[in-house]
Amino acid sequence: MSEKFSLTDRFEAERPGLRAVAYRMLGSLTEAEDAVQDTWLKLNRTDVSEVKNLGAWLTTVVGRVCLDMLRSRTSRREEPLPEQEGPVRLPDPVVTPLGRIDPEQEVLVADAVGIALMVVLEALSPAERLAFVLHDMFDVPFDDIATTLGRTTVSTRQLASRARRRVQGAAPAADTDLARKRDVVDAFLAASRGGDFEALLAVLDPHVVARSDGGTLVPSILRRGATAVASQAITFARFAADTRLVLVNGTPGVVSFSRGRRPLSVMSFTIQCGRITGLDILSDPGRLTTLGLTT
Repeated sequence: MSEKFSLTDRFEAERPGLRAVAYRMLGSLTEAEDAVQDTWLKLNRTDVSEVKNLGAWLTTVVGRVCLDMLRSRTSRREEPLPEQEGPVRLPDPVVTPLGRIDPEQEVLVADAVGIALMVVLEALSPAERLAFVLHDMFDVPFDDIATTLGRTTVSTRQLASRARRRVQGAAPAADTDLARKRDVVDAFLAASRGGDFEALLAVLDPHVVARSDGGTLVPSILRRGATAVASQAITFARFAADTRLVLVNGTPGVVSFSRGRRPLSVMSFTIQCGRITGLDILSDPGRLTTLGLTT
């Protein structure tokens, strides 16, 4: 019995890291929890007495579980890359109060896993996503990943390399200074709520891209260029009775609420050289209700 409790304790110690793997693989917080629970069930059915590194073993197992989940989706989302036209389903954002991150949430969004990067991961094939996430983000050896995929080590390296090129090309490095990024988001909010078109143009990159995911009832919308995005921001600001600065995947973002305190959207910003280059807006009512957003 004591050995069982010990195994439970060891699994719980690994749970935050396993959730982080599953979130990067699936882009869904609820599916990530399901994958971690499935990993726990597999652990209970397996004799791991000879396993020397339980954490590494569990990471490989949760990766395999996520791979199976991606492959079994009834119609896998074939998403275009951010620079391409077409509908985009945004991943679940991790929303936390500004300046206060729960340790488990911090693990979940470590390594600057912003929404823009998650969008690119959504566009990868399941095998590419597994190779990139496990190796580049969690340092799992290619030999272990190859076993999971049923491929050779060489072909697994090629998968990760192809995924890496797509990620680097579509999600360039953003600013890392949180205070500076908060100033930019503050300026964006003030200008949009005040209807100051020129002030918005000053904070938006001329080639900014805004993606909006409203779910099945409101198809996703993609707008390009500072003029189009500024007009959209001013129009949308009229519907929000309250806006709150928060952290979205560890970086300053915004949650908007209606007069009835119903969440209207979560906005995530990509900021480079002090200007907004990307704006991702989740406005799907069904998914917003699962995030526990309150004023």
